[in-house]
Amino acid sequence: MLDFSPSRLKSLGFLLAFCACAAAAQTYPSKQVRIVVPFSPGGGTDVAARVLSQKLTERVGQTFFVDNRPGASGIIGTEIVAKSAPDGYTLLVGSQTVMAVVPAMYGKLNYDTVRDFVPVIRIIDTPTLIAVHPSLPAKSVKELIALAKSRPGQLTFGGSTGGTPHMFGELFKTLAKVDMLFVPYKGEGPAIIDALGGQISMVFSNLPTVLPVTQGGKLRALAVSSAQRVPSAPEIPTVTESGLPDYIANSWFGLYAPAGTPREIVTRINTESTSALNEVKDRLAEQGMFLVANTAEQFADFLKTEIPRWTKVVKDSGIKPQ
Repeated sequence: MLDFSPSRLKSLGFLLAFCACAAAAQTYPSKQVRIVVPFSPGGGTDVAARVLSQKLTERVGQTFFVDNRPGASGIIGTEIVAKSAPDGYTLLVGSQTVMAVVPAMYGKLNYDTVRDFVPVIRIIDTPTLIAVHPSLPAKSVKELIALAKSRPGQLTFGGSTGGTPHMFGELFKTLAKVDMLFVPYKGEGPAIIDALGGQISMVFSNLPTVLPVTQGGKLRALAVSSAQRVPSAPEIPTVTESGLPDYIANSWFGLYAPAGTPREIVTRINTESTSALNEVKDRLAEQGMFLVANTAEQFADFLKTEIPRWTKVVKDSGIKPQ
């Protein structure tokens, strides 16, 4: 005798939904996949997206293409993905700036970076390098802290408001208990140019961006923000071994899908991305970008501590949009 009771029908509904998701994962992707980068081409987020999209295209036989949607500190591109269909065909590459700093700076947005996204994979970590103008009488982090304490409010660092150089500088100020002045720029590049000219004292910049000018002697490298020294510059100490034990802060870039994307599709993207990135991890490391490639669950756990961490830095520093 057939059972058409409500509980039986509900169970059948769950089973059919599960089968549909499993079937979708087996055929995914059946068309091209858009990876939205909420910034202009050339930055760290864009580099991470292009490395991943190229390797995924090679692996799965469908095109993964980067769609740069800059504007409003990354809000425009991020909102596009938040409002997209949760089918795995529109993804986002976001950083701590996009997922933690911008929401804390702007307050109410048309999306929530925790509620409206599913973490797929943490792609790459990049250490920050503290680099000072050669005229600054500081050859170590300890000397820099002592100098900043002797000249409160006089030492300067620069970058875009809310960007990595700004946030990492604010974190340094808090942990070192020093007063330094942030000078806003329209990007990381202009700040480095002014640091080279001595218009500002220092930069907290992504390692791949600023390492070449320190190797040429135009800026003095003091320390990297990672837990260990980096293979591409083993002579540069970490901040933690240089006198500021709690300062470990890397830029990170991760892949996200809209909330509601089937778990089977998230797992498929994670698995393919891990294999794809492993093929280029040595080349990335040479450029100061280090593969993480963890599971979606591990990435989600990481975000539970990382997003509150940078939210607190924003609030404690009183940073507002420019």
